Amino acid sequence: MTRSKRRKNGKQFDLNKSGNQYYTNAVLAVFKRSPYQFFNYKQISSQLNISGKDDKELVRKVLDEMLQNHLLVEGNRGKYKLNPIHITVDESKILEGKIEVKQTGKGYLLSDNPEIEDVFIAANNLGKALNGDIVRVHLFPARRGKHQEGRVVEVLKRNKEFFVGTIQLAKNISYFIPDDTSMPIDILIPNKSLKGAKNGQKVVAVITDWNDHAKNPFGEVKQVLGFPGNNEVEMQAILVDQTFALNFSKEAEIEVERIAEVIPQKEINLRRDFRNVFTITIDPADAKDFDDAISFKKLNDHLFQIGVHIADVSYYVKENHAIDKDAYQRGTSVYLVDRTYPMLPEKLSNNLCSLRPHEDKLCFSIVFHIDENGKVHKQWIGKTIINSNHRFNYDEVQEIIEQKQGLFCEEILILDQIAKKMREERLAHGTINFSSEEVKFILDENAKPIGVYVRESKDAHKLIEDFMLLANRKIAEFIGKVPQNKQAKTFVYRVHDKPLDEKIGRFTTFIGKLGYRLQTNSRKGFTNSMNQVFEQVHGKGEQYMVETLALRTMQKAVYSTKNIGHYGLGFKYYTHFTSPIRRYPDLMVHRLLEAYLNGKESANQEEFEEKCKHASDMEQRATEAERNSIKYKQTEFLADKIGQEFDGLISGLSKWGIWVQLNETKCEGMVSVKTISDDFYYYDEENYRYIGQHTGKIYQLGMAVRIKVKKVDLAKKQMDFIFV
Repeated sequence: MTRSKRRKNGKQFDLNKSGNQYYTNAVLAVFKRSPYQFFNYKQISSQLNISGKDDKELVRKVLDEMLQNHLLVEGNRGKYKLNPIHITVDESKILEGKIEVKQTGKGYLLSDNPEIEDVFIAANNLGKALNGDIVRVHLFPARRGKHQEGRVVEVLKRNKEFFVGTIQLAKNISYFIPDDTSMPIDILIPNKSLKGAKNGQKVVAVITDWNDHAKNPFGEVKQVLGFPGNNEVEMQAILVDQTFALNFSKEAEIEVERIAEVIPQKEINLRRDFRNVFTITIDPADAKDFDDAISFKKLNDHLFQIGVHIADVSYYVKENHAIDKDAYQRGTSVYLVDRTYPMLPEKLSNNLCSLRPHEDKLCFSIVFHIDENGKVHKQWIGKTIINSNHRFNYDEVQEIIEQKQGLFCEEILILDQIAKKMREERLAHGTINFSSEEVKFILDENAKPIGVYVRESKDAHKLIEDFMLLANRKIAEFIGKVPQNKQAKTFVYRVHDKPLDEKIGRFTTFIGKLGYRLQTNSRKGFTNSMNQVFEQVHGKGEQYMVETLALRTMQKAVYSTKNIGHYGLGFKYYTHFTSPIRRYPDLMVHRLLEAYLNGKESANQEEFEEKCKHASDMEQRATEAERNSIKYKQTEFLADKIGQEFDGLISGLSKWGIWVQLNETKCEGMVSVKTISDDFYYYDEENYRYIGQHTGKIYQLGMAVRIKVKKVDLAKKQMDFIFV
């Protein structure tokens, strides 16, 4: 007799009777296998291979009884999951880290440990996690040949408090549709919480409530930005999306107004006076915050006194005061296409701290006795006062270097000669010589782009860069380079880890197919051979591809109190000392340096390591904001060029299509594989190319192509191309 027939005899269901206990244990086992998942009685029956109507009814009764006994909690529409108090979690199967959510809704847990592979999180296992959140993930039992999977069990820290998107009005509750495509859910906004937002307007919203059983969170509008397409609205949206507050706090604004503009004589007396030493600044033509200056004095025919003078922001910005708190939260200035979003209020960044010509300015300086070959014979570090003789822009200095004539020509040419010697030395000792170029826009009075050009790094840029590199390296050595029997004091370093062996291996194998060789048996061999490859590919069709893949092989540089050196530069000690107006870590370096020069004890490493992580995070957000503003302007530039043809290079490949960067404007759009109709193309991911199945035709990274602009979506910052 089957169990279902026995239960037809009219026996009353009882959780404690042995037959029913069997069902209870079986059902409980299903929930324990997936402790964070909701099931209804049909799904449980399916898991237990139960098909009989009476058996399914018993499962339903078991679920009801388990709910009454608090073994389960109920969700929507008769779905249940295990009560959290009964979940026993094996902590060895819990990982913490940042989650990356894709447009498709699936996610990956990114571990800080490069040896641990990313954990796949299915969309239905994300819980309340959003892109960039710090979460705890419970790992599922590993399956052979399958990617490690898991489920989010707790959100430890939100990546964002404020979200940017557009409002779609409805009768009682409206919808907030996020701009960020990695956020796969909308926020429900009660109409009483709209703050007057109109349909289609872009707003800033926050999440106010997210019920355990609800798919969508509830929220409210905090600020109405305006209608999409307006330049002011779009630039503000880009900043807020990367968590930058649009205004300084009222406390900071009050505090900055109280700062005295006249330097007290008492303060001047405490400093080394460089006001009568020849000093210049060299910056972009449109710059307003000049935080570094160079002084020059000839000691004899072969020896020179060269000072690197950095704005003494720490004199004006006191630790833990309102301005300092705002600056810490920002972490950095942000340079969008049409504006600078400063880390410090304008009175400081463009006035008191900016090393403007013919004005007395307070500085923190490192002064070298250096010979014509770039060798440092002596150095001094301390507080100074300067008065810059002239403000140069890069183009003016470049012209003097090329023409060998002009204002202060002798001094500039000697500085350029020494910089070039130091550069040669750096490259010989393993600095990787990545090329750099910067996309710039010509804007009309409404900030609409009417032209795009690329600014390359020339000798004038490199002159400043080389002296700043020297200053940063020598400051880091001054603190970090101590005898073996002593421990260095806590300091903020700019570190760059060596690339992973796996990435080096892939890159070496790939460029080997192109006829280029890398030495991987030592760091110096690798970096020197990398520079040789850059020289060999220069001007060739594969230049873009090789340089792009080389850059992707590298790790990201970050801030840390744990000095591991800077792999890319080849420095054992390196820091950021030279830009405290626009980078908070430089301000931390100034404060620590001053404390140690005055004999103070070592600072708390744990406290400064946390600050370093925050600064690295904000730097990454600023970089993303800057990229997004460039992307928006590039999209805007192409908006009226539908149907026009351009030459470009294949800049990226994915399962969905081929990315093309236009040669002149550096605008980047995608050619969908679906639009390539002359063949069926399959993706050869290992060799960075698409191959035609019948024709054998190849589209490869770095290949020159000609495209036609098919579609431009300004709201999504997307450009769709087709091959000509």
